[in-house]
Amino acid sequence: MDARVKPYEEKMQKSYDFLVTDLGTIRAGRANPHVLDRIKVDYYGTPTPIQQVGNITVPEPRILQIAPWEKSLIKDIEKAIMMSDVGINPSNDGSLIRLVFPELTEERRKELVKDIKKRGEESKVAIRNTRRDGNDAFKKLAKTEVSEDEIKELGDDLQKLTDKFIKEIDKLVEEKSKEILTV
Repeated sequence: MDARVKPYEEKMQKSYDFLVTDLGTIRAGRANPHVLDRIKVDYYGTPTPIQQVGNITVPEPRILQIAPWEKSLIKDIEKAIMMSDVGINPSNDGSLIRLVFPELTEERRKELVKDIKKRGEESKVAIRNTRRDGNDAFKKLAKTEVSEDEIKELGDDLQKLTDKFIKEIDKLVEEKSKEILTV
């Protein structure tokens, strides 16, 4: 692979990695600690991820349990969860916070799958935009010192990368959709 294609491969990889992270935060009826990834707790004036202020466990398939390292944080963690888009009300017993995930309805599952496909399409668009930017940059090279054949080869390499990432995105979207639709 030509070194001039490398920066575009890295951009495509970032788009893919973002989608992986994004899809990990979608709850699928089972308790998944990653749904809390984006939630920040006010920890002595600093917004801090929940994972850094307590221990998160999954004692049962549909229950997440958060054990804060400092008991004084329980109210702050509870408030942060309620303010987030998780859509679950936390319950606390004074030392632990529990999140009970309800079963997803068939209608909600279908909505989630639509959302997953939409996010997958957005990632594909980002990858295609990266390909376009690369091709434009390669065409500018043609005006200087690079031959037509070299430009075509760079374009082909970029297209192969695009195809590879789009295939990966399709696979990822398919797997996540299957996970959501599985009752």
